Amino acid sequence: MNVRRPHISGIAIAAATALGLGTLSACSDDSSAAGNSDKFDVVASFYPMQFLAEQIGGDHVNVTTLTEPGQEPHDLELSTKQTAELGETDAVLYLKTLQPAVDEAVDQSGVKTKIDAATLTELEDHGDVEHSHEGEEGHAEEEHSEEEEHALDPHVWLDPVKYAEIAEGVGTAFEKADPDNAADYRKNTEDLVKKLDALDTEFADGLKNSQTKVFFTNHAAFGYLAERYGLTQEAISGLDPESEPSPARIKELQEEAKADGVTTVFYETLVSDKTAKTLAQDAGLRTDVLDPLEGITDKSKGDDYFQVMEANLQSLQKALGTK
Repeated sequence: MNVRRPHISGIAIAAATALGLGTLSACSDDSSAAGNSDKFDVVASFYPMQFLAEQIGGDHVNVTTLTEPGQEPHDLELSTKQTAELGETDAVLYLKTLQPAVDEAVDQSGVKTKIDAATLTELEDHGDVEHSHEGEEGHAEEEHSEEEEHALDPHVWLDPVKYAEIAEGVGTAFEKADPDNAADYRKNTEDLVKKLDALDTEFADGLKNSQTKVFFTNHAAFGYLAERYGLTQEAISGLDPESEPSPARIKELQEEAKADGVTTVFYETLVSDKTAKTLAQDAGLRTDVLDPLEGITDKSKGDDYFQVMEANLQSLQKALGTK
């Protein structure tokens, strides 16, 4: 994937209130499952949505998550019990297209309203994972994945600016759904957005001067981040971390590593690092973790979104040779 074009801005105005979802694995309060507490109950589809709900909701919310810590969210499957229990909570916060099983469950639940983060910012198509070389042969085996590679990229939370746009929409939704606590939700949202603005500034300043602008990743999760800060992400796999790269893709990356001064192949904690480490070994490159923040585990370089993003910045600075 090559992202060398200017940033496309835009915020889709979304109206969202409250809805129901079932009892699932509790995160913020293990003793209060969704729909069974005296707080504003929110079910989040996976960690970036959970973090928003907890930060914005504060003491007024009971947050549970559909995706267990350490579980790869793209492949999430809901149990029959989970699906049957839809309708027992006050709000659901999810990101449509990232987890098809969640999208289907929410659509079939008969609930009145949903908070879909994909409607709170502008999703973009970051194009092919592989370069487009006119006249070059050998891409026939990739045709089966064309639909996936040209899908809208859902990994918006890795861009602090877009994540802040989503936060503002979630805050508005919480205010409408639970007006008794609207003032606190508004204040919490403002505080979170300020922190995300500061993180954006830190990334912009920290990545401004570097020896190379190209970085290699295990899967194409960092397109928004690369575009925001003038970098080029080259992914081994596509938007789906389980997709397999072609031999032509591996060869292309080996050649590009030499041409662009790439030093590091990044892998992540929730999917296999085998291909990334094999590429690194064959090309004489280092390996390091660049966390797409799809879940927090004991392997994560931090306990929350901000800590892991700080670790990501440090890893990028080392790999890119920032001055």
